[in-house]
Amino acid sequence: MSRLAAPPWLAHALRAQRGPVPWSAVTRGAFAAGPLLLAGVVAGRTPDGVLAAIGAMLAGINDRPGSRRASVKRLGAPALAGALGLLVGTYAGQGLAAVPLALALTGLGLVAGGVSAVGPVASAVGTQLLVGAALGAGMPAAESGPLRALVFLAGAGWLLALRLALPAPGATAGDFRFDGERAAVAAVYDAVAELLDAVGGEQATARRAALTAALDHAQDALAGPRLRRYASSAAERRLHAQYRAALPLAEAATALFWAGEPVSARAAQGPRRLAAAVRGNTATGPLPAPRRSAPALRALDDALLRAAEVFDRAEGAQQRSLARRRGAKDAVRAAVGAASGAGGREYGLRVALCFGAGAALAQALHHTRWYGHHQHWYWLPATVVFLVKPDLGPLASRVLCRAAGTVLGAVLFAAFAAVLPRPGGLIVLVAVSGALIPVATRHFAAQTAVVTVLVLSLVMVGGEPQASVSRIGETLLACVIVLVVGHLPMPGQRGGGVRARLAAAGNAAHAYLAHVLSRSPDRATRWILRREAYRTLAEARSAIALAAAELPSLARHSEGADEMVATLERLVDATTACAVHLDDSGRPAPRHLEQLAELLDEFEKGRRERTGLRLSRLPLAG
Repeated sequence: MSRLAAPPWLAHALRAQRGPVPWSAVTRGAFAAGPLLLAGVVAGRTPDGVLAAIGAMLAGINDRPGSRRASVKRLGAPALAGALGLLVGTYAGQGLAAVPLALALTGLGLVAGGVSAVGPVASAVGTQLLVGAALGAGMPAAESGPLRALVFLAGAGWLLALRLALPAPGATAGDFRFDGERAAVAAVYDAVAELLDAVGGEQATARRAALTAALDHAQDALAGPRLRRYASSAAERRLHAQYRAALPLAEAATALFWAGEPVSARAAQGPRRLAAAVRGNTATGPLPAPRRSAPALRALDDALLRAAEVFDRAEGAQQRSLARRRGAKDAVRAAVGAASGAGGREYGLRVALCFGAGAALAQALHHTRWYGHHQHWYWLPATVVFLVKPDLGPLASRVLCRAAGTVLGAVLFAAFAAVLPRPGGLIVLVAVSGALIPVATRHFAAQTAVVTVLVLSLVMVGGEPQASVSRIGETLLACVIVLVVGHLPMPGQRGGGVRARLAAAGNAAHAYLAHVLSRSPDRATRWILRREAYRTLAEARSAIALAAAELPSLARHSEGADEMVATLERLVDATTACAVHLDDSGRPAPRHLEQLAELLDEFEKGRRERTGLRLSRLPLAG
């Protein structure tokens, strides 16, 4: 008798990420919010200490594994948005009555929701903009708006400074500056080796997806902000060159995966030795060459030889970036396009309704004295902001996790508050909670519980009485708001986020295919287009998996999308195999052209049959 499977939304709520404890992030969390709060209390400026600790806490939520360079954008951009939201919210709360304030926050939610559809960092920007606005409007204080914004930004900046200054485990190989970067590049070579081991087996498709994820992570780790356009040190140029050398290896491995014929174990030994050399910043030594019996194997051998040459150089030369360089106008145009597209409009409207309803209800409860002696009404709209974020899982899953996490956190805090001395014991509790955030981010309920303990500690240190019961009630109200609005019919077609991701993946696949079939000798552009095609496919796959785990009334709007993205993935794999064959023989193989034509027809057929996922302006059939 087979076991009954849990529905997808419940299975997601019960699933937690696994992995080693990120001790460096735990250390940063311990030295962030707690010491800032202590400094504020000692200096006699407790409200400023509370606000700075909140800034550090929100930055800690975004403190994920990765390189120092990438962390500047991942932590800094949301912090700036949070400071702006705090400034806007402070002036709005001081100058507007209840109804105009609710309308103003609704309009801000519309903008922030549209911006959140651009990408992961933009989503964090939109979230902190709205959370900052809720805090500014719902936390009356004597300080001016600009001062509060600066204090908040200083708290987030303190955590970012810790991220840039403190060493990470394993960061001492060759150069202190490279922690996430070196590990990310080495992971690409490991992923190539694992794909070669899996070629022709059941795990091959999953290993190809893992290679895409490793390449995406390494590209992000190396592409963070810098003062100069090119790498400024020999060690950094060498690391960039090692990343570039992995691209033809990944291309050859993908071509072998598409062929589906197992290769000898010898083929994976070279990439593994290259991975060890990157991690240890050492020489590679002799690399075992695979047999050159097929175009893809010859491409793999050639790529290993070129990689060995790169690794043997003392330093890397300045080379063209392997990512599109877009100016400010292009970046703004792309962001506006994503925010105003189907996905941005749908999500923006939903965020606006949720945030506006949360703010209006919170003010109504505040003015009717439902809060008793509590003067701060920010919790309800701020909770709505986190609940409405699709990044955190399916709607029903995140509502369930938020409710459970808040109840657990409030009960734990009530127990701690009954026995801990004030304010010293609460300051220690803030520091411990800050240290636990990087571990708790593996599950939304755990993260909610830790953040609830931390925030309730902050507000009690700030002079507010025990608020566990009211916070539970406000959280449950926020859950109801988001559940209702999340299932309301919206103007236009549902599933806009999935359609937008799928359209982007289709256009990227077409651009890559067109470049390969043009027989252009520009391999750098080909690798850029290939990276964009696989990245957009991975983003589409993630959006589809998330949509499929919603309740049936929402999941039905994305039915069939997984089959379409699978067809696109096979199309890009076939294009990669065709490119490798072109390099070897100078002309595409007839079987590759037949496969490409079949996949194009299959995609177009699926697109016509699934009108709910109709993609306009997708030039794949041209």
